[in-house]
Amino acid sequence: MLGSTHGTLTTDSRRARVIACGEQPSPVVHGRPADVDDLDVSGRPLYADVPDLDRFFRPESVAVVGASDAEGRPNTGITRQLIAWAERVGARLHPVHPTRQSVFGIPCSPSLADLPEQVDLAVLLVGDPLPVIGELAEAKVKFAVAFASGFAETGAEGAAAQAHLAAAVRRAGLRLLGPNTNLNAFEKFRDDLDGPAIALITQSGHQGRPVFAMQELGVRLSHWAPTGNEADLETADFISYFSEQPEIGAIACYVEGLKDGRSFLLAADRAARRGVPVVAVKVGRTETGARTAASHTGKLTGADTVVDAAMRQYGVIRVDGLDELQDTAALLARSRAPRAEGVVVYSISGGTGAHFADLATAAGLPLPHLSALKQTELHQWIPEYLSVTNPVDNGGHPVGDWRGRKIIDAILADPEVGVLICPITGPFPPMSDKLAQDLVDAAEQSDKLVCVVWGSPVGTEAAYRETLLGSSKVATFRTFANCITAVRAYLDHHRFVAAYRSPFDEAPRTPSPSFRKTQALMRPGQQLSEHAAKQLLRAYGIRVPREQLVTSAAAAVRAASLVGYPVVMKASGAQIAHKTELGLVKIGLTSASQVRDAYRELTDIARYEGISLDGVLVCQMVERGVEMVVGVTHDQLFGPTVTVGLGGVLVEVLRDAAVRVPPFGEDQARGMLGELRGRALLEGVRGGPPVDVDALIEVVMRVQRMALELGDDIAELDINPLLVLPRGQGAVALDALVVCR
Repeated sequence: MLGSTHGTLTTDSRRARVIACGEQPSPVVHGRPADVDDLDVSGRPLYADVPDLDRFFRPESVAVVGASDAEGRPNTGITRQLIAWAERVGARLHPVHPTRQSVFGIPCSPSLADLPEQVDLAVLLVGDPLPVIGELAEAKVKFAVAFASGFAETGAEGAAAQAHLAAAVRRAGLRLLGPNTNLNAFEKFRDDLDGPAIALITQSGHQGRPVFAMQELGVRLSHWAPTGNEADLETADFISYFSEQPEIGAIACYVEGLKDGRSFLLAADRAARRGVPVVAVKVGRTETGARTAASHTGKLTGADTVVDAAMRQYGVIRVDGLDELQDTAALLARSRAPRAEGVVVYSISGGTGAHFADLATAAGLPLPHLSALKQTELHQWIPEYLSVTNPVDNGGHPVGDWRGRKIIDAILADPEVGVLICPITGPFPPMSDKLAQDLVDAAEQSDKLVCVVWGSPVGTEAAYRETLLGSSKVATFRTFANCITAVRAYLDHHRFVAAYRSPFDEAPRTPSPSFRKTQALMRPGQQLSEHAAKQLLRAYGIRVPREQLVTSAAAAVRAASLVGYPVVMKASGAQIAHKTELGLVKIGLTSASQVRDAYRELTDIARYEGISLDGVLVCQMVERGVEMVVGVTHDQLFGPTVTVGLGGVLVEVLRDAAVRVPPFGEDQARGMLGELRGRALLEGVRGGPPVDVDALIEVVMRVQRMALELGDDIAELDINPLLVLPRGQGAVALDALVVCR
């Protein structure tokens, strides 16, 4: 209980402990220990720490511990690759081995202590990196990479070994990549490509190969961070770092599990502030995927609905396939913000245009009808019998001469058009070749996005390999689906960034008066009675019905006259979770005799069921509204989360709910309502009045405040039903369940 002799800390004392030194790892913000202004009301960091990884990716000196040049040994191939990488980045490489004089002709040091200079990066080619960590600390090494496996990915024993390794790394004051990582960070990147680059983060090296291979299609990559088990450096660290690098246009991630949900959100927030798109494949949508990912990396995959909501909240673009990852990241990295949101589909076949337009519209892309004036202009070059409203069908022949370029330029000149998509389902030279060249030439002279879908399964045609892939302005795809996914992500990202306000800037730093009022109500490890739960809600300004808790039939009659008939009577006790199923709720009572009988019946049922009561609630009966549910649950990765959905019995039948991770703003709360399948009920159906959505939003925001302040102390909070009354009349919490941690 907060403030009690049980030893649970209050929020203020939790913050003090975090700031002082007690919890590991201690929060660090902007390279220094966090102070009060850097922490929220529960003592969690509000800003991402950005590790200085320049000397990791571009070290001046590198030590290879366990280096080898003996043929047939695994370390030999790795050493050879590291030597080549060091030459490319201009680093001095020092082999370390206790029994070798030299490795590949390079003088070898017997130990880290014998190195001729302090090194930036140590690559550990040893089976057990733990004994080496102390030597790294003494040698003042900044970064280390551990390839060794057999840690958290293997189960409980391996997880314990990884925890020991992580603790040793923290004590040493260095940063570690791995264990269970690979050589991807030391790959050879093409240096003949220009323009914004993609930075790649993967927890499985093989899954990053398709993105890495995009260099052969002319897409620039600048970094690859294979994070492995993330005993220290994690996905969030690299997102934060990459967000600050001016050459990076997009960050592509393959994520199996998140080490820490809060760190991930802070990193995503930093990327959103900087306008850097983050595109991610996050496995674990299914139970099988989650189980497999855990066995691979040994991290929490998280409840997928929460992970999905958290990513949307901070603008992380989640895709399903590696093909979508590469195409979406490439488009976002290389394109500027749209001048307009309208998408026009342009084709040489009416069937192709109609098919693509159907798919694009179903996916939510805006395909506006072109104006009558623009249609008249296009019909100068396109026969009158063909439709040019959008999609635009040119019939084929105009593509082969001077008219083809005129049509493209006219479409791009429309101020309502921001994206032109041309699906070319197959090569049809010379028509398709001329069309591809016209699109490339037009894109070079336009500030609008031009996309081409080259549908040929061959992919060796000159129009594709040379003309389209040779252009840094045209975004080229091989499938309709990937094009639509990428363009939707492009429009969504820029819309999101333009409106983004970091919720961490507005997160509460100090407890509210409401928090202090509720401390005496908390019961660690117990469920509160409905009466106590409603007191908690009332303390946070959430409206509940007029009601009184009584312990006799006579008192119940007096309470009913004060509350006003008709009334509802409920048994109130800490053990009761589902009152209706037990017959512990009586509604629509209109007289004193009914109230007396109801009191006796409720107490008899409780006595028969062995349920301890703190009394019987006599409540105002509130009708005419839409039943909703608003609640708080505790997620393993992200901590307290807030849920809103259709309430009453519908919450269990339809499971129509949306979730957010605090902190979030009012716009996100309204976005939750927009995700509900039953949102039309809030607008009024079958002649019913629209309900008070503003009051519902206010309840969601007040529940969020409870989650932020009491999240460490509440395992579950469930307001169900929350009756949202007609517009202007507010919302009333008819019932509430609170389980303390």
